Amino acid sequence: MKKSKSLYRGHRFPAVVISCAVRWYFRFQLSLRDVEELLFERGVIVTYETIRCWCDRFGAGFAHRAKAARRKPGSTWHLDEVFVTLRGEPYLLWRSVDQHGTELDILLQKRRDKAAAKRFFKRVLASCPEVPRKIVTDQLRSYPAAKAEMPELANVTHVFVKASARLNNRAENSHQPTRERERRMRGFRVPERTQAFLSSFGPIRQHFALKRHLLHASLYRKQLGDRFASSHRLTELTQDPSAF
Repeated sequence: MKKSKSLYRGHRFPAVVISCAVRWYFRFQLSLRDVEELLFERGVIVTYETIRCWCDRFGAGFAHRAKAARRKPGSTWHLDEVFVTLRGEPYLLWRSVDQHGTELDILLQKRRDKAAAKRFFKRVLASCPEVPRKIVTDQLRSYPAAKAEMPELANVTHVFVKASARLNNRAENSHQPTRERERRMRGFRVPERTQAFLSSFGPIRQHFALKRHLLHASLYRKQLGDRFASSHRLTELTQDPSAF
């Protein structure tokens, strides 16, 4: 039998170090220098630029595997867009979540017209196995205009809510971790890098961010342990991270 190549083939550092560094960076509110310091405390001498390369190299793959391993998305999708500033220029960050708050996809765009909404619809549909039963949006007219030109969404119920009423809370609340990370990073800068970072940030963070306030301590620890175990499989870890 032909042996498959290691995901970390060609890298000098062991898989446990690389995977932990990538997970820490996307899971917690840490800078690259923070991760460098945490590794140094454990006897691993590596520069923050190397950690940046690891995140660029492995982040998207880890996020894709985490999305593939999670449960099937719900039948109700909440869509919303929020302004972000990149070096003084306004951009729209489009986000879709299901009724459980699970992030389905995000897309950074310059405009909020029909073409932008249609592009976002196509991206979300491509990343989800099934068409939703219902979509919930604010009253931006780009949504119904784009939906009308997409046969896949012809039979999908479209519910409008007033943005001022804060009724689309599933989508609006999902922006909060992005806002916190934006402040920690002192703002986003390059659109391509921002899109790449946030596409990895959401799935990796949500893989470990359980709703702790709804769980008993014992159940929370059990579920978190299961998430760690599945993460080790997804990142092809054969060594216990606590060993280094």
